[in-house]
Amino acid sequence: MNVSSANVTVSDWEADSFSKALTKNVIVVVLGISINYINAGLIHTFRKHQIFYTNPRYILFIHLVVNDMTQVTLTIILFVISYTIYKLNVSICCTFILLALFTTENTPLNLACMACYIAICVPLRHMQICTVKRTLMLIGLIWTTSMLSVLPDLFITLATEPLDFFHSRVFCLRQTVFPNPLIIKKRDLTYTVFLVIVWLVIFYTYFRILFTAKTASKDAKKARNTILLHGFQLLLCMATYTTPLLKDALRQWFPKNYTDSLFATYIIVQILPRSISPIIYGVRDNTFRKYLKRYLLCKVSIS
Repeated sequence: MNVSSANVTVSDWEADSFSKALTKNVIVVVLGISINYINAGLIHTFRKHQIFYTNPRYILFIHLVVNDMTQVTLTIILFVISYTIYKLNVSICCTFILLALFTTENTPLNLACMACYIAICVPLRHMQICTVKRTLMLIGLIWTTSMLSVLPDLFITLATEPLDFFHSRVFCLRQTVFPNPLIIKKRDLTYTVFLVIVWLVIFYTYFRILFTAKTASKDAKKARNTILLHGFQLLLCMATYTTPLLKDALRQWFPKNYTDSLFATYIIVQILPRSISPIIYGVRDNTFRKYLKRYLLCKVSIS
């Protein structure tokens, strides 16, 4: 996943007037604050009620929320920096990019795991398989997979670039801090593997639920709808796999409005998917909605 879509929109920042640049930054910051505020409410609700942190389904969900909050915050910081500071020390930029890549790659993996949980545990009720301990191990596996995918970029760069490179200042993009051509080939291969595996999981879980016994038809119907929402969210998240190809296409299709089209792509690919999770669990889920409403009403009454 190319996190550079967060700030590549301004790699040709001179093309933007001051008013346009200010508008873009205000839009990004307002959207980020709004999403993080809602997600903070979800985290508070989760933390206050034991019913959630003893349920593997909600543990996976809150991990996704915390991960997405981190990802949104990091990409917005990179976006604003690219308009203000413009260039960063390579070591600092590398830290930002690595953390953003970890959290970006975690999202589709977490969604795939949640789909598996819904398929195995919701209508079929195999609760002996879906335990809190195994859920925590699964979250550890998600992070391990993301790190194994991303850290080779750092190791290759450390092995091929001179020490002075890490003390220089660059425009903070993935390709500027990890410039080796081998990294690009590795990235494309990794994205292809991730794309195939995650979508196979989504299709498997959907059809598994589709053919569930009629005795669980009500739960199966709700689970199917949730899987479809996860599929839509996943489709948006995994559009980042195609970012390099998409950027080339946008440059050819909209040469005069390239930065504007990339900005729109950033909103759709990076920001919009992170606003869907609260809808799936904060609004559609009866249990979470009940406690979240109680928390919000209490807060309003106190105010």
